[in-house]
Parts: sequence; C-alpha cells; structure tokens
Amino acid sequence: MATLLRKIGLIRLHDRDTEDPKHHQGSLKGTKGNQKNNNIKHCNTSNNESNILSTPEIKTKKSEQSSKDKPTGKDKQGKDMKEKQQGGGKATSTSLPPLAPHRQHCTQVRTRRLMKELQEIRRLGDNFITVELADDNLFDWNVKLHQVDKDSALWQDMKETNTEYILLNVSFPDNFPFSPPFMRVLSPRLENGYVLDGGAICMELLTPRGWSSAYTVEAVMRQFAASLVKGQGRICRKAGKSKKAFSRKEAEATFKSLVKTHEKYGWVSPPVSDG
Repeated sequence: MATLLRKIGLIRLHDRDTEDPKHHQGSLKGTKGNQKNNNIKHCNTSNNESNILSTPEIKTKKSEQSSKDKPTGKDKQGKDMKEKQQGGGKATSTSLPPLAPHRQHCTQVRTRRLMKELQEIRRLGDNFITVELADDNLFDWNVKLHQVDKDSALWQDMKETNTEYILLNVSFPDNFPFSPPFMRVLSPRLENGYVLDGGAICMELLTPRGWSSAYTVEAVMRQFAASLVKGQGRICRKAGKSKKAFSRKEAEATFKSLVKTHEKYGWVSPPVSDG
C-alpha cells in the first residue's frame, strides 16, 4: 500500500514537473489579470473619491473660490475708469462743451471792445468821467461821473455837500457788447432821477430791448447824467437814510422787476433820444 501511495505521489510529482509551461504562464497571466483588475478597481475608487469632491458642497466651495478670483463689478468699473484715465486723453477732449469755441470768441470780442473804450475814455479832455477797474477786473468797472448840468439842483447839491463825483458800478456780461451792461449807483445816495432801490437805474437803453451794440460806455454815462437832471435827482440829506449804502442784490432785484413792469405797460422814463 505504501508502495502504491509512493507511486501515486511520484506520478503526481511527475505531472507537476511535466506540466505545460504555457498553462503555467496562463495561470500567471490570470494572476496578473486579477492584479490589473484590482488596480482598475483601485483607480475606480480614486474616481469615486473625485466624485465625492464634486458633491454640491464642494462645488459651492469651488464657485466661491472662483468668484473670489474673478473681479467684482465695482472692481471692474474701477479698472475701466483707470484704463480710461490712463489712455483716455482723447475721450476727455471729446467731452468739452460744444459751445466752448463760441464762448472763447465772445470773450475775445468783449476784451478788445473794453480795452478800446478804456483808451478812448482816458483820452477825454473834459474830465467828464474817469474809470477804475474793480479788483483789477477788466469786466467790472467803477465809473466816476464828475459832471452834470451845472444849472441843475443836483449840481448845487454836489457843491454844497462837497461831492466830487457820483460813483457807479458797471459790470459787463459775457456777450457784451451784444447785451447791455448792468449799471447801478454806489454813492452818494440819490433820490429821484430814475434811481431806484439798491441804486438800480431805470433806463430803457440798459435793457436788452433798448440796447444797441453801437453804444459806448461814455454815451451811456452821458445819457444817465441827462436822466438824473430830467428826473430831478437830488442827493439824499435825510438823517439816517443818507448813510444807508446801496446794495447790489437789491439793485438787481429792483431792475428785474422794473423791466417786467415796463415791458408790460411801456417805458415812460426818458427815451433813448433824450440827453
């Protein structure tokens, strides 16, 4: 029996030793295939992990991170503004008002006209008026009226009160000489003579309706001197009231009101032809 078992064992051992190598390699391939499948499964597990990372919570985190990286609307606007400022020289030049050249031309016309008139006034030999620039402003004059009709009561008042001149302020608008200047009395305080509250002057030629670009400052002052006499203007000597100064704000309001009144009912003050 033992001999029989040994033979069987030998046979089995012989079968192992005589086993087909290809069969053995196939078995090895099978083991390798199992290992490969295991590796694939392992990779699938890694894919599952990536799927886990793509859950809604993680997606939210990713979107938050990407939103942080992206510039906000305000940042984008600020960046755009900086880019426009850096390279936007052309854009700023196009934003200039279209009327700027016209205004510049009007300023040049006004300047040339007033410079010419200043020279002509200084050439006057009769000392009728003298001009000083208010705060060295060519468009704002302080005009001294030295003479009125010597047969008038106003002239007598000037002699008795030692008033050498009647001081007026004349301001010229941007579109002078095509629009009239604004003129008001500063001192002394006058009554009547078409001089109203605040020192406003009631004269048609000082309004857009009665103005002409041909009028010079000298011609306007001569007309004013004539209207003072015709309106029986006098220097105020009432206690307290005579020392009250005229106000520009009050003069502007008064002039605006009287212009509306005269446009509605007509002008009864001295016409332009007088004087």
